Formats: sequence, structure tokens, C-alpha cells
Amino acid sequence: MLGASVAVIRDGRILLATRTRPPAEGLFSLPGGLVEVGETLEQAALRELGEEVGVTAEIVAFNEHVQVILRDHEGKIERHFVVASFVARWVSGEGRPGAEAGKVIWARPDEIGGLATTSGLARIAARAFRLMEANALAGKVRREHM
Repeated sequence: MLGASVAVIRDGRILLATRTRPPAEGLFSLPGGLVEVGETLEQAALRELGEEVGVTAEIVAFNEHVQVILRDHEGKIERHFVVASFVARWVSGEGRPGAEAGKVIWARPDEIGGLATTSGLARIAARAFRLMEANALAGKVRREHM
């Protein structure tokens, strides 16, 4: 199954929401979900962001892909997700709970380690902050040379 997620960064904080359904029910994660037929990965990430938490953002970079392989009690594969994760700059919306998102927070990087999260979230978030910083620096250099 192909999915997309987005690490939205605003004022040094990242948007996280708890999942309300399996897999990862109750764990903090990035907003995201399955890609619909005909959607680009970016379109899916931004659509899911709006549907799940009511936030609008602008994608600035690809972060990484994440694989989630779920097995049943006998060890047989039930589902295999490949999620394309992006980094985005916040545009609007405060974030709100909904059918797919329970608690919604804007977390500082140092707060993530104390949260119950999906596997690898701390690593993905750290990379997202680095990519956002690199994007901001590149934009500053471009503006200075104009």
C-alpha cells in the first residue's frame, strides 16, 4: 500500500497527531494516509494533512520513505505500507482533532523523545528540521545574490 505523510514545521515546532485507528492507534505520528489513484505523492500528503488536522502547508522537500510491515500472530504479512514522507512549511490552520487524528500538538524537537510515537518518528522529524533549515539557508543565499 502506498502512502504519503508530511512533517509540517512552524516556528521551530513540528505538527504531530495521535492515530485513532490501527495500525499505531494512540501513537503520535505525522499526518498522512494512503495515496488515491491519480494523485501525486505530494498531492496526497497535502490532502491528508487538510483532511486529518485542518492544516494547509507548502512542501519544500522530500524527506525519506518509510516502510511499515505488519504481521499477524503467526508471522504472516498482513499489510506492507511504503510511505513517502515530505517536509513542509506551515501556511494556515492551528491543527484540530478529527476522525483520524486524536490529540494534535506542535512539538519542539526536544519534546519528541518523551512521546509515545510511531517507529522512527524521532529520526524522521530530526531530518525534517535539518531539511527545513537547509531550505531556509538556500533561500537566503538566493535572495542575497539577486
